[in-house]
Amino acid sequence: MSPVNIISEIITIGDEILYGQILDSNAQWMSSALDDIGVKVKYRTTIGDNEPDILDALQRAEGRADVVLITGGLGPTSDDLTKPCLAKYFNAEIVENELAMKELAALFKHIGRDLTETNRAQAYLPENCTHVPNKMGTAPGMWFFENQTVFVSMPGVPFEMKEMMTQTVLPKIQEAFHTPFVVHKMVKTIGIGESWLADKIKPWADQLPEDIKLAYLPSLGHVKLRLTTQGNDLEKLESNLNNQVERLQPYADKYIYGYDSDTIESVIGKHLKDQNLTIATAESCTGGYLAHMLTSVPGSSAYFKGGILAYANEVKIAQLEVKAETLEAEGAVSEQTVIEMAEGACQKLGTDIAIATSGIAGPDGGTEEKPVGTIWIAVKTPETISTRKLSLYKDRLLNIKSTSVAALALAWQTLNQSH
Repeated sequence: MSPVNIISEIITIGDEILYGQILDSNAQWMSSALDDIGVKVKYRTTIGDNEPDILDALQRAEGRADVVLITGGLGPTSDDLTKPCLAKYFNAEIVENELAMKELAALFKHIGRDLTETNRAQAYLPENCTHVPNKMGTAPGMWFFENQTVFVSMPGVPFEMKEMMTQTVLPKIQEAFHTPFVVHKMVKTIGIGESWLADKIKPWADQLPEDIKLAYLPSLGHVKLRLTTQGNDLEKLESNLNNQVERLQPYADKYIYGYDSDTIESVIGKHLKDQNLTIATAESCTGGYLAHMLTSVPGSSAYFKGGILAYANEVKIAQLEVKAETLEAEGAVSEQTVIEMAEGACQKLGTDIAIATSGIAGPDGGTEEKPVGTIWIAVKTPETISTRKLSLYKDRLLNIKSTSVAALALAWQTLNQSH
């Protein structure tokens, strides 16, 4: 028997979000947390601090969702309308909640501050709601159950909402709806575009069972394959996904660098640690971003020795011993230049491996022969040196990030071939 789908809607309240003054990171976090307990987020609504809009959003959500999670608008000031709107929607009086007042008084005593009348108002809640404790702030949450729909209102402050969700709201939802397990398996690929990957794995994708869904999630230089299934037997669900990943290997093994929480930089780091190898960077157009990616991995000091940021030609010559004749004949953006940069980094910093980048990031500086987005990368190992020419974009930041990812992809491929 297939598990019942529990549908959720997230309502975010706040003019500051609609104005673009802050980013709604709460909805993303909440969607992920709900997914982990088998609740499907089908709708997200963002509205301003306006009573008719709030009431309309509540009515629409009640008609299409089993769980409605609301954040924002719970402060003690006149522009915070969520609580009075909820009281009006559920036709309830706002009264002092004894438990909320006790918690609020204890909090203010702990921080050594007087409990003012404005603060006391936080403990007044609609009489028909269940109080949800807020251990990180002054505004308690509210749990309503109306016409078979759960409504939960929480503060918009992220760390307050997350604590409330984790400690109280999610367990209550699981208890109320007996939610199924939703299991994901993420397969990480690099060095191949989405459509090319889809063509390669089509025979495998075509035979996937109906209860396993496949999604392609492309990002800069990567394509993630997300396999999703749900049911009541967690061990069986995980086993089914792992079996499908094994069947995928013959079609995409050349491009699969990791799974789930793996990143390309963490996978490279693990390889270097396991092989007792060290690495350095020689960067021009990436301006240190490549080194930043490598050192973002905890424990990277075990294998990353350093980097040389050789932006100007004179620095390439002085610090990396790139030949002046190479720069004169081939230019800074050339295969031979990045080869000599990588070799120089290994020699100067005493590493086994080096990655080099040089190119025209833009938006200007290009020529007819070498337009903006022309990039050369190189990876030197004790056994070999690999190079690649990239033809990227006209956007500077995009070129910096894309080049760094491509350089790590080349490093991963080169290391795999070497060992």
